[in-house]
Amino acid sequence: MNDALFSSYFRPLPSIKEVPNTEKQNLLIIKLNMCCTLFDFSDPARNIKEKKIKVETLMEILDYVKTANTKFPEIFVEGITKMISANLFRTLVIPPREKKVLQAFDLEEDEPLMDPAWPHLHIVYELLLNFVQSAETDAKLAKRYVDHSFILRMLELFDSEDHREREYLKMLVHRIYGKFMVYRPFIRKAINNVFYQFIYETEKHNGIAELLEILGSIINGFALPLKEEHKLFLVRTLIPLHKARCISMYHRQLSYCITQFVEKDGKLADTIIRGIIKYWPVTNSPKEVLFLGELEEILEATQPSEFQKCMVPVFCQVARCFNSSHFQVISFTISLMSIPSMQLCYLFLLWLNCWLVVYSYLIRIGLDVI
Repeated sequence: MNDALFSSYFRPLPSIKEVPNTEKQNLLIIKLNMCCTLFDFSDPARNIKEKKIKVETLMEILDYVKTANTKFPEIFVEGITKMISANLFRTLVIPPREKKVLQAFDLEEDEPLMDPAWPHLHIVYELLLNFVQSAETDAKLAKRYVDHSFILRMLELFDSEDHREREYLKMLVHRIYGKFMVYRPFIRKAINNVFYQFIYETEKHNGIAELLEILGSIINGFALPLKEEHKLFLVRTLIPLHKARCISMYHRQLSYCITQFVEKDGKLADTIIRGIIKYWPVTNSPKEVLFLGELEEILEATQPSEFQKCMVPVFCQVARCFNSSHFQVISFTISLMSIPSMQLCYLFLLWLNCWLVVYSYLIRIGLDVI
């Protein structure tokens, strides 16, 4: 659409509050359709008037959603989801990083990309957020339009470079997960698939931290005893997330999820600890410090009876850490030894080592000890 057509299409319209109630619905649909028009934001000097009209129209629709006191009719639900889809579901502008991943560069070194369309996008996100959480949105009606396809396309946007967009998406998934209970298994599976692709294919994704933050809340609400599917998710997805080179981007959220599982089912501690040791870094000292901090949190939540099952691999790893040339690794390893269960086992190992020394000495001097 050229600039002349833009100008003719974006004409001033009366305010929703000014027209009679019988005309409000038709005017709303016209305004929703008008807001489906997209602009090129790479040139700030282009379509300035039309962009301003669109912003004002979006703000007016947002106010209508916020102040509504009757259930939204289906024609409005269809119109608003169509408009939201047209604005949000787009091809993300992501700079190529394949070579950086191969060369093990940390993604934190890259400057995040700020979407130039954000002045419009954030209003659309606000609209969707208020629409989903509104008491006037009937969940049974809305799920005809906020369907599986809608959710999948929304999850794709978590790869956005703009952290502001990922924050809105995080809030939206929380609200949708809470309002549309029928979608809960589907959402968990869809997030799981994103992780699979990240772990086993690309090792590149901007929204892993936000997705893990969502899962942290979901895991916190898991009923006991834990379902087998949740345990499989831990073993097949959460633990393998430790192998990624860019783990520092999401380690805090991952550690929280892992600790939640230990607190919910102490018997999982052995599986988790052995899994983390499996992916323990060999030459990456900063990553090793992260692992030691996580191991400390897990051990603090682990019962002594469960710790005994994985005591040997833990102390073997601790011994390797004591031999590190990195001062932070040694410092964190010393801190690890302050955990009560570690202290008891450490004292036991010292006692055992002293006894072996004495025993060896007695054997050498030819005494019979039984």
